[in-house]
Amino acid sequence: MQILAVIPARYDSVRFPGKPLVKIGDRPMVQCVYEAAQRCSAFTKVVVATDSEKIADCVRSFGGVVEMTRSDHATGTDRVAEVAERYPEMIAIANVQGDQPFATPEMLTQLVSPYLRGELPEMTTLACPLNSETGYADPNVVKVICDRHDQALYFSRAAIPYLRNPGAVPVYHHLGLYAFSRDFLAHYAKLTPTPLEQCEGLEQLRVLEHGYRITVCQTAIAVPEINTPEDLLLAQSFLAASPAI
Repeated sequence: MQILAVIPARYDSVRFPGKPLVKIGDRPMVQCVYEAAQRCSAFTKVVVATDSEKIADCVRSFGGVVEMTRSDHATGTDRVAEVAERYPEMIAIANVQGDQPFATPEMLTQLVSPYLRGELPEMTTLACPLNSETGYADPNVVKVICDRHDQALYFSRAAIPYLRNPGAVPVYHHLGLYAFSRDFLAHYAKLTPTPLEQCEGLEQLRVLEHGYRITVCQTAIAVPEINTPEDLLLAQSFLAASPAI
């Protein structure tokens, strides 16, 4: 199974300009993500997709592969889709977000596990057990509810479902990693934005609102994402407690 991993990296982030180049320990964040993806044996090839020469120069400096893209993409997935068109031999494409410097090879393998089994879902994503005490009511923790076949029913920043009665429910902490079949990624890039997507600020809802399915793969724990300067401080603490990363 030929699987391409694409790391979309945007320099002009609204919340954190220059984010891919900030240092995690002694390495730029984009290098941390790239090396994590390189350690995943499920990936045939790993590339960084960017419209920034600064990021491209950084990737080349540590020996990484970079693809230049248009600068008018609305989302990272659009950037991934542009690069995927250049690799027609790839059957599946993983979007390894550039704000995931602590992603592990195990997590990335779990993300693409259906493809490795010979299945061809339209799209997969990753989730882990939800900490009900700290995450359930936190709008920064995205929740996903699944059906009995591990298909996503809904993603939300809200506390879902409403816990009227006691008992276990299939709600998980969603992690922002995605993979696509080649054909569906090309189609996804042409889908129009949708009301729930825009309301929640969650791009993956576009897929569900257009009637397509997302297979939710499981991993053990969440790792820190870096979206703001405050997240970077927390990440440095995480790194200090996990020196092997």
